[in-house]
Amino acid sequence: MYKKKVWLIILALALIPVAAFGQQSSHPQHQSHGAAQGPGASSQSPDFLQLHGFSKKCWIGADYYFIYQFDRRPQLGTAILKIQLFDKSGNRSTDLNIVGSYGMPSMKGAHDSGNRPFKLNKKGDYLLPVNIVMAGEWEVKLTFLKDNLAIHRGSFRFTV
Repeated sequence: MYKKKVWLIILALALIPVAAFGQQSSHPQHQSHGAAQGPGASSQSPDFLQLHGFSKKCWIGADYYFIYQFDRRPQLGTAILKIQLFDKSGNRSTDLNIVGSYGMPSMKGAHDSGNRPFKLNKKGDYLLPVNIVMAGEWEVKLTFLKDNLAIHRGSFRFTV
């Protein structure tokens, strides 16, 4: 029980950067990529851009791009979502923090994961376990943070 409480405290501390979601960026490049919300936008439902697809370059402004894929074809159980981040020169980067959430759009709230930080492995890959508990359409939402500010939001769907 003690270990569980300690783990929850560590997780809560790791999610503090997520509180920056509602902050706006004044950089016009960010706004064109859906990262910041315009006046009157709800801070509870930020805009998420539809991502291109597995193993394809997805640009974050002009400075970074990323490639995402699962470690295996998604099916019931846990699949690991892997993101590789690159700078504009094509060099691997770990400059950003990434937060992800997943759930079933048709059953909002029933299987939602809530925001979870990606973990970096030794190779510099960002990893997030995705627990798939039933067949159907799933959606993953990604938020990229730099200096605790959201600079890009994207989402993709897949079917199990």
